Amino acid sequence: MAKAIHSMIRVLDEARSLEFYEQAFGLKVADRLDFDSFTLVYLSNPETEFELELTVNKGREESYDLGDGYGHLAVSVENLDAEHARFVEAGLKPRKLVEFAPGGDVIARFFFVADPDGYEIEVLERGGRFK
Repeated sequence: MAKAIHSMIRVLDEARSLEFYEQAFGLKVADRLDFDSFTLVYLSNPETEFELELTVNKGREESYDLGDGYGHLAVSVENLDAEHARFVEAGLKPRKLVEFAPGGDVIARFFFVADPDGYEIEVLERGGRFK
């Protein structure tokens, strides 16, 4: 059986990305592998074994074109209202809170936030299938 272990995104400014992911989600550097033309930075926190891999291509100066294929990364939190307020207070510019209830019953509560490179991250309240 396969086990999901990480997702990789390319970032332009390592320091800016590290600051965002630590402030927003408590992710800290678990490992850093430095090569001639790129650096891989693995981020994690005690909540899960899953890691976010940041790829920093050395010498790159222009932002990445995210295209129309990228969807989003998702994380779950215990108290969505408190997290949303914390993001607002920290100046992370979260979008509005959403209650997704297409048939009348709430399936999910969430908000989105974009990282410094424009990657979308969905912050879901824990419950149901979103543990």
